Amino acid sequence: MATVTLHGDEAHTNGELPAVGGAAPDFRLVDGKLNDISLADYEGKKKLLNIVPSLDTPTCATSTKKFNDHAKGRDDVVMLVVSADLPFAQGRFCGAEGIDNVVPLSMMRSRNFAKDYGVLITDGPLAGITARAVVVLDENNQVAYTQLVPEIADEPDYDAALAAL
Repeated sequence: MATVTLHGDEAHTNGELPAVGGAAPDFRLVDGKLNDISLADYEGKKKLLNIVPSLDTPTCATSTKKFNDHAKGRDDVVMLVVSADLPFAQGRFCGAEGIDNVVPLSMMRSRNFAKDYGVLITDGPLAGITARAVVVLDENNQVAYTQLVPEIADEPDYDAALAAL
């Protein structure tokens, strides 16, 4: 269990992020066409998982836009944004913001991703969705970098995450 804050108020996660150097847990998330997606769908590519509570918040929107900008021209990398939002809402957000280099994925069918990655908030007003985190995986799905952002309203360390790619 880890402790994060939301505007200074403590909340707890169900566990810890995957260990750097270890294998990433596989997942089943939902894309904009309501398909189940797993790590195998991005075989051979480096992956940046931008894990956010909801795209409908300023910080989540900002981080998604920034990672979208850094994904341009990176054919060896896939940038995924994972949230509790429905795929329809994710699609509207990405369309309205011109985001086309980041793949939005939803936890609408299950919270197993959040549990397996140790980011499921277990108490407080955001219980049931994720803390803000970044996980970078190499092309073999080994964890190269993790950050659990201590204050949910703060942005992640973009430079460290991008350097890990």
